[in-house]
Amino acid sequence: MRLETPLKRRDLLDRSRRVAMVGASANSLRPSYFVFRYLQTHGFEVTPVNPSYGEIEGTPCYPTLAAYAREHGAPDIVDVFRKPHDCPQVVRDAVAIGAKAVWFQYGVISEEAIRLAEEAGLDVVVDRCMKVEHARFDGGLSVAGFDSGVLSARRRRTAAQR
Repeated sequence: MRLETPLKRRDLLDRSRRVAMVGASANSLRPSYFVFRYLQTHGFEVTPVNPSYGEIEGTPCYPTLAAYAREHGAPDIVDVFRKPHDCPQVVRDAVAIGAKAVWFQYGVISEEAIRLAEEAGLDVVVDRCMKVEHARFDGGLSVAGFDSGVLSARRRRTAAQR
């Protein structure tokens, strides 16, 4: 089922702890690295899945989802940082290991992969960032996407309004 509302995405994040991140990078300039580190520091057990690395920041990296599952079991979420044409196989692998959800990051849109995931009964998030969604629900982002440091829902009065 595609989780299109914020409430459904928040529920998924609230009930999930184990994330297999397919396409995680050790390059600190890559979005997948930033999301990996953010999620690790915000209560998620994030494991990178990328055959190019043995480890990322001290966390063992697995070459495939099957290798990940042999050691950790099924993840709650498979977070996907891959090109859209790679996604149908990622979904097939996620289904094979018993994953509960697939999260396609910004720009990772494959209708075939989405269809495969939905047909298998997985929760599906498309074209959203786990880090951004978590930060928004956790109070770290305003509507504009910045941490304002303001904890009130009331708008600040401008100097002209005072």
